[in-house]
Amino acid sequence: MIDVLKLFNRLKGMPFGKWLFTLAVCYITPYFGSIRPRMQELRVDYGHATMRKRHSVTNHIKTVHAIAMCNLCEFVAGLTIEASIPKHLRWIPASMEIFYLKKATTDLSATCEINIPDWDAISECPIEVSVKDKKGVEVVRAVIKMYVSKRKSK
Repeated sequence: MIDVLKLFNRLKGMPFGKWLFTLAVCYITPYFGSIRPRMQELRVDYGHATMRKRHSVTNHIKTVHAIAMCNLCEFVAGLTIEASIPKHLRWIPASMEIFYLKKATTDLSATCEINIPDWDAISECPIEVSVKDKKGVEVVRAVIKMYVSKRKSK
């Protein structure tokens, strides 16, 4: 398992560093590559990623496809929890509740914050993600529930 926060911090200041980081993540989890996300900021308890509106992520009415936005939500939530969770714990998505609020007609920006005061006291972690268009209008809100458990000893 790679330390995503350490890798992001190492690459973010380099030319094309955020792109290289995202490329590495999409190599490990190839499905995310279908939306070509870009991780813009990653720190403990906070993540921010973007996605360009391109023909390949649009639907029949020329707006960003609902599942592409779900993919963006899972991308930013997964990296944020991976950067935040103590190393003796692991996580896996359990469910996603998504609210489509407006048509997504521009490039998108997704942010999430995690506020868990005691990781060892929980077995589930709800992560809220907000997706906004270029004008700052929230187009999607998601709550992704992650199961949290102890890593197996080697």
